Amino acid sequence: MAAANSEYPGGEAVAARLLARLSGGRRLIAAAGLLLLLLTVAGALSPSVALLVFAAFAALVAAIPPPRPAEQAALPAAPTPALLPDAGLTAFADALPDPCFILDRRGFVRYANARAVAMFPIGIGEALTFRLRVPDLVAAFDSVAKGGPPVRIEFGERVPTERWFAAWFAPLASRELDDFIVLIIDDMSERRNADRVRVDFVANASHELRTPLASLAGFIETLQGPAREDAAARERFLGIMQEQAERMSRLVNDLLSLSRIEMKAHVRPSDRVDLVAVVNHVVDSLEPLARDLGVVIETEMPAPPVEVTGDRDELIQVFENLVENACKYGQSGKRVLVRLASRDGGAVVSVHDFGPGIPEEHLPRLTERFYRVDLDASRRHRGTGLGLAIVKHILARHQARMMVESKLGEGSTFSVSFPQAIPPGDGALIEKSKQIQ
Repeated sequence: MAAANSEYPGGEAVAARLLARLSGGRRLIAAAGLLLLLLTVAGALSPSVALLVFAAFAALVAAIPPPRPAEQAALPAAPTPALLPDAGLTAFADALPDPCFILDRRGFVRYANARAVAMFPIGIGEALTFRLRVPDLVAAFDSVAKGGPPVRIEFGERVPTERWFAAWFAPLASRELDDFIVLIIDDMSERRNADRVRVDFVANASHELRTPLASLAGFIETLQGPAREDAAARERFLGIMQEQAERMSRLVNDLLSLSRIEMKAHVRPSDRVDLVAVVNHVVDSLEPLARDLGVVIETEMPAPPVEVTGDRDELIQVFENLVENACKYGQSGKRVLVRLASRDGGAVVSVHDFGPGIPEEHLPRLTERFYRVDLDASRRHRGTGLGLAIVKHILARHQARMMVESKLGEGSTFSVSFPQAIPPGDGALIEKSKQIQ
């Protein structure tokens, strides 16, 4: 065929016109021409004969008149390509704060704003159901595509993480845009999690308050009845009632503290606080507790002050909680190490105990409200389950972060990192060990 084209220029054009007639409806003539072409390629005909035959077929096809209007109407209409949204509609989609897809009525994506592409990587021209295989979503789209009113549904995804969305399908009620359907997706994951946390918080707080209240009510009823004249029972019951009242008071105080911190969570503290002085104050204030537990507190502090921007009382509350927990729950290690060091322009305070450690599955949930690794140990040490939740909120307000490392049998380390620290001088690290007598 290459030889025929080189020897007779214009043969390719004739062949192209012949093949073009295949789509014009004269398939019989074109098919015969195509068969002749194949015979030429196979060597059954010479190039000159092939050219003459091609020319004859081309002339014959060109001479056929176009179909009459009635015949034209009977022919099947060629499929029209799907229209694309105009610039105004796409600009509107880009301005939306939520993921937005513009679909045709077959369910194919014709446009997606940047937020939609980032959240659901669906290419232009792909079917929506290739990525979102949710039966309720498909049913909602079908309803709108068939002329129904706008539809809103909620659906969730559990892989790779649990997420919840609300989807809104609405047809574009315009003569120019009637072929399109808008899908807007709202990410409800944070709101769902907040609702879950609130429900859990109310349930846990009610449970924590119900126990001491039931105990107080029971002992009061006993003292008013059978134990009215029993002096020994009265003294024992009053002691238990005092413990339960103190437990309830600690819980209420922690709840109020947590509420106050959350109310000013978005207000950055502006005071300059010396972490060396704060940590030393905390260690001194916890000496009686450490002495009773038989724990040695060791400190490693730099000689000069290490200042950060913060609220002194709140930072004292943070490190009191961490050191107190280390003394109580790491009591078996008989030793707690508190270290302050500068790192990458910031400051890091770490509290390390040498106790039994924390199982790995508990680490991600330590800062949840009312979460306890060991419920019996927490009640024995008069814990409320809110301490680390308070620590988390205080550190968030200070733009600091806490990391927890633990190995079973080797103890746990709680490290608090501050992004910026301004020490007045370099200062050598002075190791200081203090044993609580």
